[in-house]
Amino acid sequence: MPMINLLPWREELRQKRKKDFLLAVLGAVLMGVVLTFGTKLFYQSRISYQDERNDLLRNEIAELNQQIDEINELEAQKSRLLDRMEIIELLQRSRPESVHLMDETVDILPEGTRLTALNQDGTRIQVIGIVQSSARVSALMRNVDQSEWLREPWLEGVEYSGSGATRDGEFILFADQVGMENDEGAL
Repeated sequence: MPMINLLPWREELRQKRKKDFLLAVLGAVLMGVVLTFGTKLFYQSRISYQDERNDLLRNEIAELNQQIDEINELEAQKSRLLDRMEIIELLQRSRPESVHLMDETVDILPEGTRLTALNQDGTRIQVIGIVQSSARVSALMRNVDQSEWLREPWLEGVEYSGSGATRDGEFILFADQVGMENDEGAL
């Protein structure tokens, strides 16, 4: 007769398979936890490395911004100095012009004309004086027109006071001063 094994081998096989399955699940979970933890550590190290690089870049940018501010300040200072140099150069070039103006003023005044004031605003000259007659004012305007240092005379008016031989008139005359040419031919 055949031998029948009545031992619970099927139950033991089921228990072994269940145990193997639980070990496999536990291994997979453990492997998942290790992989997750390893991935987290990897990305944390990458993030901290990138943060260090970002901090380095921020510091470099701050230094460059400071240097840019210094450069802008130096450019502004340079611009101010160039403006000053230009003004000084203009004053140096125009220095003899006042001498020419005074010399020319003496030459253009006809007899019977006296100056009481001479004002200058840029190149515009205002001449205030006393004149004996209108003919003298006309002669003064002709002299200004023919002058090499003055041009475009314009008479604002003549007011006469007194009568007879002592009749004097106060006049206001405007003219433009001609500047000296520099080496390049500009005024």
